Amino acid sequence: MSRANMLKKAVIKTLPVMAGYMVLGMGFGILLKVNGYGAWWAFLMSLFIYAGSMQYVSIPLITGGASFISIAITTLMVNARHLFYGISMIHKYKGAGIKKLYLMHALTDETYSLVCTDNNAEAERHGYYLIISLLNHCYWMIGSVLGALIGGLIKFDAKGIDFSMTALFVTVFVEQWMSTKEHRPALIGIGASVICLLLFGSEHFLIPAMIAITMILTAIRRLLEKGENLDGQ
Repeated sequence: MSRANMLKKAVIKTLPVMAGYMVLGMGFGILLKVNGYGAWWAFLMSLFIYAGSMQYVSIPLITGGASFISIAITTLMVNARHLFYGISMIHKYKGAGIKKLYLMHALTDETYSLVCTDNNAEAERHGYYLIISLLNHCYWMIGSVLGALIGGLIKFDAKGIDFSMTALFVTVFVEQWMSTKEHRPALIGIGASVICLLLFGSEHFLIPAMIAITMILTAIRRLLEKGENLDGQ
C-alpha cells in the first residue's frame, strides 16, 4: 500500500474520532480558558499530556493549587487503564523501532480501539498505526486550541462540559460492542468493574478493576482466540 493510500485509509478510519475529539477538545479548551489559562496552555497540555480525561481533571487540580504528589496519584488513578492497554499492544507494536516511542505516547482509548481491531499486513502496519495516532493527536490539539480561543471570545456557562468525556467512553464501548460478535471481554469488564465498585468504592475501584480484568482475560486468552478462529472459519 502506498503512503497516499495509507493516509487516505487512515483519514477515513479516524473520521468518527475526529468528530469526537474536535468537540471534546473544544470543551477542554473552553474550560481551560474560563479558568484563566489560554490557548498556549491548551496546545502544550494536549501535545505533551494528551489524555483527555486527565486534562479535564487537571483543571481543578491546577486552579486549586494541588500538590505535586496529589497530581501524581490522581494521574495514576485516572490513567491506570493505559498500563493495561500497553501490555495488550506488545505484539502489535513489536518491531516498530523508534516509532514505538510515539505510538506509546499516543495510545488513547480511541486510538487503541482502532489499532487493536486492525488486521493490517505485517510489513506496513506500524506506518499505518503511526498515521492513525498522529491524526487523532492533531484532532485533539486543534480542538483544544480552538476551544481556548472561542472561550476567550464568547462568555457562557461551562457547567456540564466535563461530562462529555463520559459520553465519549460510552460511545466507544457501544461501537466496540456492535462491531464484534465476541462480547465476553466486554461482559467481563463490566462485571469486574461493578464488583470492584461495590467492594472498594467509587474513588478506589479503578486499579483493582483493571487488575482483575487483565488477570481474567489473560487466563481465558486461548479460549477467546479459539472462538475468534472458529468465527473466522
